[in-house]
Amino acid sequence: MTQSEQQRPEIVVGLVATPPDQPARVAERLTAELASGLTERVSADVRWIVREGWGEVAPRRDGGAEALLDDLAQRRADDQWDVAICLTDLPLHAERMPLVAQTSARRRVAVVSLPALGLHQLRAASAAVPDLVSGLLSDVSDQRVSSAGGAPAEMARRLPAVHRVLSEADAGEQRYVASGLIGRARLLTGMVRANRPGRALLGLSKLLVGAFGTAAFALTTDTIWQMGDALGGLRLSVIMLLGLAALVAWLIVAHDLWEKPDRDTPAELARLFNLGTILTLTLATAVSYVVLFVGTVLVGALLIDTSVLEQILERPVSFTDYLTLAWITSSLATVGGAIGSGLENEETVRAAAYGYHPEPDGWRDQKNGQPHSRR
Repeated sequence: MTQSEQQRPEIVVGLVATPPDQPARVAERLTAELASGLTERVSADVRWIVREGWGEVAPRRDGGAEALLDDLAQRRADDQWDVAICLTDLPLHAERMPLVAQTSARRRVAVVSLPALGLHQLRAASAAVPDLVSGLLSDVSDQRVSSAGGAPAEMARRLPAVHRVLSEADAGEQRYVASGLIGRARLLTGMVRANRPGRALLGLSKLLVGAFGTAAFALTTDTIWQMGDALGGLRLSVIMLLGLAALVAWLIVAHDLWEKPDRDTPAELARLFNLGTILTLTLATAVSYVVLFVGTVLVGALLIDTSVLEQILERPVSFTDYLTLAWITSSLATVGGAIGSGLENEETVRAAAYGYHPEPDGWRDQKNGQPHSRR
C-alpha cells in the first residue's frame, strides 16, 4: 500500500447475503468489483474496504424489509462497518408494489431484493449498490465523501421501471419500487432465477431415467403407434400439458413443497413462494420433457423400421410420424416418471421449494474470508 493510500480516509462497507444461497453467489462476485465501483462513482479520495458476510439460512419473513434492516443494523454495529447492504432473495413489497430496495439513513443500512431485479441480478446489483452507499453517506452527512444528493435519483434512472418513494414515517428512509406489469413480471422471473432451476433439473435425474424406461417400453407396443396416428395435434397437446401438470403436482404433494401461511409467513408471501416453486418446477420439468422427447425420437428412429411402422399404420410414413410417436410416448412417460420422482433424494427435491434453503457446509469468516463450521 502506498503512502498516499494510507493517508486517505477509510470507509468500510459490509455486504451481507441472506440466505447463503443465490444471494451469496451474487455477493461474492459483487464484492470483487464493488470497491472499484465505489471509487469510480462515489469518491476516489476514499479507500473503500468491502466486507462480505452471510446472513441467516432462513431470513425473517414476518417483518419484511423492516425486520431485515433491524437485523442488518445490529450486524453493522457489531462488526463496526460504516454502512451495510443486505442482498436477499425474499420477494418484498411496499404498498402492494414489488420492493427493489429500501434504505435507512438512521440505521446506515439498505436492503436489496434480488428477485425484483429480474434475471440479470449481478449486473443490476452492481449498478444499484454504489448509489445506495452514496445515498446513505450523503444522508448522514459523512464528511469523508462529497455530497451525493443525486445518487437516489441516479439509481432510479439506472434500473428500468423503478422509481423512488420517500417514507412518511421516517424522513431518512427511501424505497425503490417497481411498478406496473413490467415490475411484477420481473419479480416472477427473478424469483425463478434466484431459485436456481438448473439445480432442480439436475435433482430430477432419477425421474428422467424412469421416464426414459417407460418411453422405451411404450415404443415396443403397436397400440401406442396407432394412438399417435389417430390423435390430432390438439389432443396430443392437451395430453402433454396434463402430463406435465400432473408431474409438477405430484412433486409438490409427494415432497411437501407447498408453503402454508403461518405466524412467520404472511399469506401474500406464501403465495409468492408457492408461485416461485411452481414456476421453477414447471421450467425444470419442461426442459426434462424436451430431453426426453429428443431421446425418444432417436430411439424410435433406431428401433422401429419404416416398413414395420407402415404395415401397422397401413399407409406411407415420414419423419413426422416418428415425431408424433415420440410426442405421445414422451407425454405418457412423464406420468411414469412421477413414480421415479419418489426415489429422489428428499433434500435434493426440496431444494426446488422457494422457501426452503438447505444448511450450507460452512460459514464465511468475516475477518479472513475462510469458511468455518457453524455451531
